[in-house]
Amino acid sequence: MKSKILSISMLTLTGLFGMLVAFLALIFWMTDVPVIYALIGGIIGLILQFLLSPWLTDLNMKWFYKAKFDAELPDYLKNYIADVCADNNMKLPRIGYIDDGAPNAFTYGHTKNDARVILTRGIFDLLSEDEVKAVVAHELGHAVHYDMLVMTVAQLVPMVLYAIYQACMKYKSSSSSKDSSKGEGTVKLIGLIAWLLYIIANYIVLYLSRSREYYADEFSAEVTRNPNALATALVEIGFGLSTKEKQENGQSVANATTLGISDAPSSKAMAISGYASGSFTKESVKNAMKWDLWNPWATIYELNSTHPLISKRLQALAKQSPAYGQEPYVLFDLVKPESYMDDFAKDVLIASLPWLTFIIGLILFLLFDPGKNIYYAGILLLVPMAASLFKYGYSHPKKEFAKANVRGLLGEVKVSKITSIPCELQGKIIGRGNPGCVFNEDFVIQDESGIIFLDYEQPLFLINKIFAIFKSPEYFDKVVTARGYYRRSPVPYIQLKELVIDGEVKKCHTITWGWIWRWILFGLAAAATIFLIVVGIAAV
Repeated sequence: MKSKILSISMLTLTGLFGMLVAFLALIFWMTDVPVIYALIGGIIGLILQFLLSPWLTDLNMKWFYKAKFDAELPDYLKNYIADVCADNNMKLPRIGYIDDGAPNAFTYGHTKNDARVILTRGIFDLLSEDEVKAVVAHELGHAVHYDMLVMTVAQLVPMVLYAIYQACMKYKSSSSSKDSSKGEGTVKLIGLIAWLLYIIANYIVLYLSRSREYYADEFSAEVTRNPNALATALVEIGFGLSTKEKQENGQSVANATTLGISDAPSSKAMAISGYASGSFTKESVKNAMKWDLWNPWATIYELNSTHPLISKRLQALAKQSPAYGQEPYVLFDLVKPESYMDDFAKDVLIASLPWLTFIIGLILFLLFDPGKNIYYAGILLLVPMAASLFKYGYSHPKKEFAKANVRGLLGEVKVSKITSIPCELQGKIIGRGNPGCVFNEDFVIQDESGIIFLDYEQPLFLINKIFAIFKSPEYFDKVVTARGYYRRSPVPYIQLKELVIDGEVKKCHTITWGWIWRWILFGLAAAATIFLIVVGIAAV
């Protein structure tokens, strides 16, 4: 598989730069536009970004995520990292630690010899030692494979294409002759082609990024000789499912306890009590995989993502397991009961309904002599506003918020950003939605079956940020009841309507204001329609 991924990467990079060179040759042949300046500017910009990005990210991690780069690692992980680095002729990376219960891990830097690996407390709280090693090995794989450099080189192509697009759109001929006007038209055409190629190049870069994720997964399986450890870690982090109990002296406790910030007694207080009810079966994991593999929205979202879908990564790891003497952690063998294309088509129709009705109305308005039937202009506004109300009502159904848990919600296939499931979830807030970020107002909640993202939002941006900085820490480690709408995009999340904490209801007013705003617009459109009808009748 390694040679296949390397071949894909080389072919992708060759195709990207081949497309760019061919396009540049076309420009030089058809016009005299000095695109060399756009090319030079793009290269310089990318080089500066590459050189400064790790340093700026360090500052960002320290200032806004409260990351500590001097935290003491557990011995098992410290020794493991040293062994992997020695085997791969790599300097020890700087390890950053974020004290947040939401699990996250990522790496950045220039090359494998100045890599930084960031880990949150949630990685250690939720995963076993073998799973932590597998996750860290995945991040080290990015550094060993020079993924930061590879992706920087790949991103040069869309960056240059966009620079060419901007240069062509701003181009003005210095002559007023007819020939120069033709030349300006050619330049604008080149600009439009550059924009289309820019979009294509972006999707190719995303594809390359996803292939590098598979490559890092394969590295993790190779150095740990335990692909199942990464598979179970992906299930717990990516899906939010708990796959096992973690027991110590008969109690469920965090696996990694100190990281240089707390002693064993205090870390006992961070026990994951929700796991005491028992482990998950592989059937539960298969249930969670259904949305990725069956819902058409999953494919759309993956095309626009830097990472493959979790289920596809699990399938790739399952193919590697026999090479290391393991049975695959999970083999997805469920039979798809229907195509789900009808639900997807309905979602697309409802999502586009306001614009669709406006376009249809505009065509009819122009066809039916608008000068004589001026009141059609009001209807042109009224119908899309009615469609917007219908779309919002469909996406926020006025149904009972039924009690649910993470495991049950993850098994729902007919759910998206448009189609939601009203639900009520009880659990403990374990961290921020963007782990460690002091400006992030969202939460991660843990119930008896796993963890899930809570999308907390108030109508005004400033209110959200004030809440994130000053109020959200008060919610950490508190047991709450969350009511809202379960959605996927593809990350499973709940759009909050309200939180009940210590018996007090905390409202998220965004949904209510969404209704108010749409009714106001509908009312204005209705008033405009009535006014135009009166004017039209008076004119007759």
